Amino acid sequence: MAIAAAITLPSTAVNHRSLSSPYEASFSSFRLSSSSFQQSSTLKPISVRTGKKPGFRVFSSMSIHAPETSSPTSFLDHKESGILHFVKYHGLGNDFILVDNQDSSEPKITPEQAVKLCDRNFGIGADGVIFAMPGTNGTDYTMRIFNSDGSEPEMCGNGVRCFARFIAELENLNGKQSFTVHTGAGLIVPEIQEDGKVRVDMGEPILKASDVPTKIPPNKDQSVVKARLDVDGLNWNVTCVSMGNPHCVIFSTESSKDLQVDELNLAEIGPKFEHHMVFPARTNTEFVQVLSSSHLKMRVWERGAGATLACGTGACAVVVAAVLEGRTGRSCRVDLPGGPLDIEWREDDNHIYMTGPAEVVFMDQFLSDDALFLPDENYHLDRLCWLKRTNLYS
Repeated sequence: MAIAAAITLPSTAVNHRSLSSPYEASFSSFRLSSSSFQQSSTLKPISVRTGKKPGFRVFSSMSIHAPETSSPTSFLDHKESGILHFVKYHGLGNDFILVDNQDSSEPKITPEQAVKLCDRNFGIGADGVIFAMPGTNGTDYTMRIFNSDGSEPEMCGNGVRCFARFIAELENLNGKQSFTVHTGAGLIVPEIQEDGKVRVDMGEPILKASDVPTKIPPNKDQSVVKARLDVDGLNWNVTCVSMGNPHCVIFSTESSKDLQVDELNLAEIGPKFEHHMVFPARTNTEFVQVLSSSHLKMRVWERGAGATLACGTGACAVVVAAVLEGRTGRSCRVDLPGGPLDIEWREDDNHIYMTGPAEVVFMDQFLSDDALFLPDENYHLDRLCWLKRTNLYS
């Protein structure tokens, strides 16, 4: 089963700005009227309540149709009470549910609801939920994110690229554009390029061990570079970097000069790094293979999300670690399972710049309710065929 559509939220009116952009035809063609959602009398509800917090539900008899051609209103311009629209994006397969939250300084979705939304069997399916919120301390916007396990990370590199494209659609920004974003990792400045990719000034890396944070004793100034760490009976050579969120970067073990990343059992070893006692805030872990002095290949186990197809902050941390270990230059292409990112660690300002894509997948809407109704197979088959016809899903 693939995509679940109607999710419970508190019944609050939500205002959304209309979209007018190269994506407008696709966005507006994916409009679903609230009257399209009908409960089937043959469905059996399954309770998914968490304490007193609302759950969410999906209907199998939902009909999906293209809008009437007479209506110019775009998908995100709806204002129905109790309905909250979202757009799903991905950055190299690292996928997120984007919510326009600019009329409130508190997320419209709870961490518990985010877990259910991100479930790939009974929810929409995503690595996290991202909220576009009012700016803080003079910034244009604030970005917050809940991981698929309900935890809140400081920032997400692929997520901020998706965030930038989402804002461009909301604000009807065309061509090359940049704006300032407040995150838990500090100020981030994404810039949408003419080719549609997003270049992000990720700021300066944090190398001081206590600020990463890690309890591994520093071995190079105040940093941890190629230090030995015993995990599951094997000594790994680790370099610790923070991009506002902690990263443990590994190129080799004590017994092996270089890693062959495709041979790793990430699901087995990843959690052991994430929850290791030397990482008090847990950690993201990157396993890296050097292809050349300007080309790296990595796999990642993300804190709070597990194995993902891409991690933007991880790719940045990998290049920093590669430079510190003398393995590459400061400008590298980093291959991830979902595709490549271009990373540059500049000497002149010590900032790291990440460039990569962010693409819309589909859009839909949440409904208020207390129970989950399982969709049938025909619902999913019909919907996937419709999504493919709109070129928003493949």
